[in-house]
Amino acid sequence: MELHPITVIEILASSIFIIALFVIAIFLPKRLRKMGLYIASLLMLLLLIFFAVRPFVHKYQFSQKKEYLHHYLVEKYPNERWEITKLEGRQYNRNYLQVKFENESEWIYMYLVKDKKKIYQVVWSPPDGKYPKEGLHYEHTDSK
Repeated sequence: MELHPITVIEILASSIFIIALFVIAIFLPKRLRKMGLYIASLLMLLLLIFFAVRPFVHKYQFSQKKEYLHHYLVEKYPNERWEITKLEGRQYNRNYLQVKFENESEWIYMYLVKDKKKIYQVVWSPPDGKYPKEGLHYEHTDSK
């Protein structure tokens, strides 16, 4: 599993914080040491759970949003085929999904999927020499 640099920094910072807590707990007076070690252990456990569960939560959120977008596209473009992917990397918003239609494979459309009812085409990437309005799946939205 390849980790994004931001994730590595988060894990390192959390590790340093936990180590510092354990060091501080060890140097506490004897009557407070047990409580300090207990608190440091509890925080370490919570951080381990957080970093272990987070990828699964993100994967679940992606599958939900992919399903919402799929239903939207089935309704909007019946009898067509497409591929839905997400942009890899922590710097990208997880609400944006990338769509490539089979009959327009050189075009890339980005959809913002907030929930079942809030799905918007927000970005499109036409091939060289083409304009967005020339796309078969270009959805014009009025700016208000």
